[in-house]
Amino acid sequence: MTNAVRHLHRVRDFNLIVATTCTLVAMMGPAAHAATLSCNDSLKTAFQPDTQTTVVLVKAFKQGEAIVLSEPATPFTPKAQSDLCLVKLNVGPGNPGPAGAPSTSPGIGIEVWLPPAERWNNRVHILGGGGFDGGPHGSPRAIGEPRAAVVADREGAVSATSDGGHPRRGAVPGQGKGGGDFGMLPDGSLNKTLWFDFASRSTHQTAIKTKALAALYYGRRAKFSYFEGSSNGGRQALNLAQNHPDDFDGIIGNMPAINWSSFMAGDLYPQLVFQHDLGGGVPSEAKQDLVSNAAIRACDVVGGTHLGYIVDMRACRYDPTKDTSVLCQTDGGTNITRDCVTRAEARAFNKIWYGMTSDGSVPDPAVDNGWKRGLGGVRRWFGLPRGTSLYNATFSRMFNTSAGLTNPGGPFTHATDMVALILQNPKIAWDNFENATGNGQNGWKMLSYAELAAVVDRSVALQKNLGNIDSNNPDLSAFAARGGKLLTWHGVHDEAIPVQGTMQYYDRVTQRMGGLAQVQKFYRLYIIPGVGHATPNGTSNPAANPPVVNPDNFYAALVAWVEQGLAPSRLDIQSPTDRPVRRNQPICPYPQTAVYVSGEPNVAASFRCAVQGP
Repeated sequence: MTNAVRHLHRVRDFNLIVATTCTLVAMMGPAAHAATLSCNDSLKTAFQPDTQTTVVLVKAFKQGEAIVLSEPATPFTPKAQSDLCLVKLNVGPGNPGPAGAPSTSPGIGIEVWLPPAERWNNRVHILGGGGFDGGPHGSPRAIGEPRAAVVADREGAVSATSDGGHPRRGAVPGQGKGGGDFGMLPDGSLNKTLWFDFASRSTHQTAIKTKALAALYYGRRAKFSYFEGSSNGGRQALNLAQNHPDDFDGIIGNMPAINWSSFMAGDLYPQLVFQHDLGGGVPSEAKQDLVSNAAIRACDVVGGTHLGYIVDMRACRYDPTKDTSVLCQTDGGTNITRDCVTRAEARAFNKIWYGMTSDGSVPDPAVDNGWKRGLGGVRRWFGLPRGTSLYNATFSRMFNTSAGLTNPGGPFTHATDMVALILQNPKIAWDNFENATGNGQNGWKMLSYAELAAVVDRSVALQKNLGNIDSNNPDLSAFAARGGKLLTWHGVHDEAIPVQGTMQYYDRVTQRMGGLAQVQKFYRLYIIPGVGHATPNGTSNPAANPPVVNPDNFYAALVAWVEQGLAPSRLDIQSPTDRPVRRNQPICPYPQTAVYVSGEPNVAASFRCAVQGP
């Protein structure tokens, strides 16, 4: 079956569900139609779009009521600003198995939030997940994602989220929503069913069922549909554009976790460098900040002013092995503090900035700083750019936990989970990974550089069994042909997903789709210096105050593009207001970047959008 035929079948199946729902509403007549507007258990029998879908819970929230079920409210619990209706769904078949096993799931849990009929703006605005997803979306006892309730409440749009096809949440605070052990069956093999649900089916089913439920509840179809996600939600966004192009009119996919096989292995690479090059010793956070902040000071000057974050990564070739101010005296430096770094540690930082290689090598930064040079040969993936907080300082300060790639306390567990899954050996993972054949025992420490690189190759070869989790197909022709619009932003100082992977994907789309002019008719990408992975400041410098994207404004730009044909171009963004120095700088549609011309560097008018060299 060709891709075109598969696409037609998907459209037919979706239209059949929505059309059938609308036909049932019309056949029931005015009196029955009024009943469909009630937020009560009548929806359990009224909404039966297929044999795999069950309504788990219908709950009406009154204005002023805390948005909780049986779980206790906290000071952070949102309260309904207007009446809302929550409908929880389960879409099977899920994956049967032993009770309590991470791989056992009843199906895809979905939470749909419906505003009152008089407030509905005729839009569906669905939100993506994060990490490995998971949560009580399919449970009648707790709410999985209150953000969707806030969207429905504030905007008047129908909103929804899903658990990605499994309820499992990880036990590690600050390291994402859930662990990856749901992806391994009790016998140690890959859980193909839940990988498919997680990688693709959950978001597609959320789109279909949310639209059908809205059509039943309001007696009419949504006029426009939107999807918005970041990190894994950004991967879901691009996966939808690639594989389910008719689900949404407009899609936002920020800091997307595409190229999953490569970047997950690449996220473990820094800790492997410490194992091999430093005997397992991880430089302290103070040492990491010393070197990263030195890189910022060497490369952050714009218009004679130190901005506190690096704007032009292309030109930054800072090399700590040649910086005597950070090197210990015993290694030829002048730094006499306990936070000085050895030459071996300095070289380790160069390796982390350059990215994963199959032999642990790194070129001289004066020749290749690792920014946007291509992959190939021994280089397998990109590193985190210079000046990034490698251990994710902002996240640690916000949530009092460690969540970066170079944590002295241990690895980024999503990466160790993924490596364990690909090698089908749970002992490779950190000790939060559970499986009947054995639990995690930090076996990743014994991997060689070549073995970690081989994990990427094996993961790519297993894509069909993993539900095509990489989500990096550059063919967006069906999405473009149906008139869809796609927006992405990605922070240069993302602490988890190297921005270069997103830039590379956009370059591949441009090559596949007939050139930049054709692609920018429906897809635009913005690269933002200084910004991290859902953190306003992704750098090691706590005083940095880079301009950030306002999510509401970015969504508004997408809506204007879809509904009015107003394509976004240069966007002037501002830094947060809680710092002494305010900045207003532009971001430009990639491959353009903001280039300083003259004047005050904290003012957007001092920059123009232009394409720079590689």
